[in-house]
Amino acid sequence: MSVTSEYFVSGMHCHHCVSSVTEEVSAVSGVTDVRVDLDSGQLIVISDTELPFESIEAAVDEAGYSVATA
Repeated sequence: MSVTSEYFVSGMHCHHCVSSVTEEVSAVSGVTDVRVDLDSGQLIVISDTELPFESIEAAVDEAGYSVATA
């Protein structure tokens, strides 16, 4: 069973930003897929189990951006 979580990332301005967020969030243990929409800032994370928000927050912070739950 997979879990889909939705977040919003602020501060992204280009496709490099999307790539950075995707790379960092993909490295979180349990994440199986990441989708980032530059225009809306939407971040969709698909994982094996429910992930703590802090794990996603730390990954997005590492990429240089801020994240909030949907």
